[in-house]
Amino acid sequence: MARPICLHTRSSEWLHLMQVDSVQRWMEDLKLMTECECMCVLQAKPISLEEDTQGDLILAGGPSPGDPLQLLLKRGWVISTELRRIGQKLAQDRWARVHSMSVRLTCHARSMVSEYSTISRTSSQEMGQAEKLLMEKCSELSAVTQRCLQVENEHVLKSMKACVSETLSMLGQHFGQLLELALTREVQALVRKINTSDNIYIMESTTGNLFSLTQEGAPLCRIIAKVDGILCLADILTDDSHSEATRAEAAAVVAQVTSPHLSFTQHLTSFLENMEEIVTALIKLCQEASSGEVFLLASAALANITFFDKMACEMLLQLNAIRVLLEACCDKQRVDTPYTRDQIVSILANMSVLEQCTSDIIQENGVQLIMGMLSEKPRSGSPAEVAACERVQQKAAVTLARLCRDPHVAQEAVRLSCMSRLIELCRSPSERNNSDAVLVACLAALRRLAGVCPEGLQDSDFQQLVQPRLVDSFLLCSNMEESFV
Repeated sequence: MARPICLHTRSSEWLHLMQVDSVQRWMEDLKLMTECECMCVLQAKPISLEEDTQGDLILAGGPSPGDPLQLLLKRGWVISTELRRIGQKLAQDRWARVHSMSVRLTCHARSMVSEYSTISRTSSQEMGQAEKLLMEKCSELSAVTQRCLQVENEHVLKSMKACVSETLSMLGQHFGQLLELALTREVQALVRKINTSDNIYIMESTTGNLFSLTQEGAPLCRIIAKVDGILCLADILTDDSHSEATRAEAAAVVAQVTSPHLSFTQHLTSFLENMEEIVTALIKLCQEASSGEVFLLASAALANITFFDKMACEMLLQLNAIRVLLEACCDKQRVDTPYTRDQIVSILANMSVLEQCTSDIIQENGVQLIMGMLSEKPRSGSPAEVAACERVQQKAAVTLARLCRDPHVAQEAVRLSCMSRLIELCRSPSERNNSDAVLVACLAALRRLAGVCPEGLQDSDFQQLVQPRLVDSFLLCSNMEESFV
């Protein structure tokens, strides 16, 4: 049995990047769809009549002239797709397809290298070496797959398959390295443009371009983080001479780069060094935001930062962030969607691990506002909004459970009938949109409150929701029908 095909990790990462929003890319390039270069057809003859031939058309439409980033992203997507599909055909021992696609891959790689060299006009020694290694591996892959077409002995073919697999893996590695070098170079150019420009319109549009890149996925966020993009963003956020729109764009990039869903943190040293300035600027942006969109971007960045480092929570406490955020909850101009409340309650949940924050919560009527979030309901039936409401409910329950370590907070929660709402969420699946995460959080919060005020529970509630193991209460509630309520 042939060993499984496994492209290099870096190549797989870029493959995931290039598959982001592939339908949109296809729609953009539909009018330019074409078969590959004629030489691909000539070298890969006879032309296959297999049933999946029509699926082999690849988007070869080029990006806008003079746009190296779009060229790299679009050509890179094509090459990543080809690498994946060659691996699939190799696993199926479809050698004619493997060879024809290998030749086509060589054409795409050559086109990317040539077009990028034409646009960028300058090249480093490292880039030149990476280009050379990529093209050598492309030629090697085409040659070895050509030889496989002429082999009939199954044992020989099996050993050659392992060789093809290794060559394909190395090709993917070289492609990933070249693409990262080129993208890093272009991101550095964007950062330099922001740093050296005095034109606010250029700065705003370039910052917007940087934000657009973060939407492409984790690899671009990692590149931005490691090429001093954080320092550039910190400068924008802390400079009041920049427009609110420009600072909001910078906040959006910070939110993407610090997302808790990203696995890398090693390139964020510069962020830690400038965190106090960034956090101060972001809470100020929240306080002065003229629209819900600006507040959402700034609060999303703050929320991610509080996941990233506990020290940020301590800074926010010193900056009276609880007051700023809870006051904003009463301002419909700034906070009027579950998406924004999701960011606010994320910050509060992370800050609630600090014992010092409880007094601020009580002083700003925070328990009542957090309890109100337990009743978050979607205005529409859209999956995104429903999911946001579930997150708000879950994090509100988590925040209450943490805050109720303090007897004063617990007593305030009991006075506001918080226990009855938590019981309702546990017993009524529709109240929590059938969310298991909300159920677990509510059970935990209810048990914390029951320890302070057991007399607030009926015997049936205590016996079913508090006394058993958490998992048993969870199973009971998750299988309840509405008639139980």
